[in-house]
Amino acid sequence: MEIVIPEDVITAMRLPRGEVERELRLDLAVILYQRGVLPLGKAAKLAGVTKREFLEELAKRKVPRHYTERELAEDVAFARGE
Repeated sequence: MEIVIPEDVITAMRLPRGEVERELRLDLAVILYQRGVLPLGKAAKLAGVTKREFLEELAKRKVPRHYTERELAEDVAFARGE
């Protein structure tokens, strides 16, 4: 899939040309994660960053992490060495 962004919109962003795609991918990933459309791993992949980096970005933007019961059970099992 390709999204075409008009040149005048890109220019209006006031970002260095080399950062536009990265910023748009990151913003889109954060929004889709926040809305519950994408899980953490897929959102990080869309953003082109590691899960840890994505979690740091969520924290910077004050976006709460979605934490399911399954994830909690996995974390508890891991902490117990299971």
